[in-house]
Amino acid sequence: MASPKSVTQIKNSLLSPSLTSHFEVEIPVPSNLRGILGTNQEQLNLLCSEASLPGSSLATTEIHAYRRIYDDRIDLTFYVDSGNYTPIRFFENWISYIVGETNRDNLMNTNYSYRSQYPDEYIANQGLKVRKFERDYGRSIEYEFVRAYPLAITSMPVTYEGSSLMTCNVSMTYIRYVARPLNTPPITVPTPGQQAALNIGG
Repeated sequence: MASPKSVTQIKNSLLSPSLTSHFEVEIPVPSNLRGILGTNQEQLNLLCSEASLPGSSLATTEIHAYRRIYDDRIDLTFYVDSGNYTPIRFFENWISYIVGETNRDNLMNTNYSYRSQYPDEYIANQGLKVRKFERDYGRSIEYEFVRAYPLAITSMPVTYEGSSLMTCNVSMTYIRYVARPLNTPPITVPTPGQQAALNIGG
């Protein structure tokens, strides 16, 4: 039987929703690309104005779940600074390296051909992170993505009809993510034997 709750308990549990505007993003740089993608990483991280927390689902048969299926990409939006066009240059250079665009002059040739790098050369095995936190910084959760790299840069319209903040939208792909609650005790999953004992006791 449910126990009655006080007004204070109801306020604490229902009237303190999490806000979407408190988050931060860390963009990784593969170790062998630090010279090529050289930029102010802290500035790039701060320019990220929008991110998406990832989702996943279970692959099932008729009787049971047998694996977890992760979303294949995360979408990020960056403000574009007028000084260096930091996010545009950063992700353009990363993608250029992936497909072997080492000589920009050759790209103008009509018979230009691509020779992509090996995946281990351009993939960030770890380091792409999205942290969601609250105003008091006391509660948060961190998502870290495994083997990430940029997959697409969305076209960016420019127009004479009124000025607005320019943004750069980037999709990054990955193979899976790890969700880590911060500032909270780790979750302990009971063994089948412990779960059976709990069921008997309940």
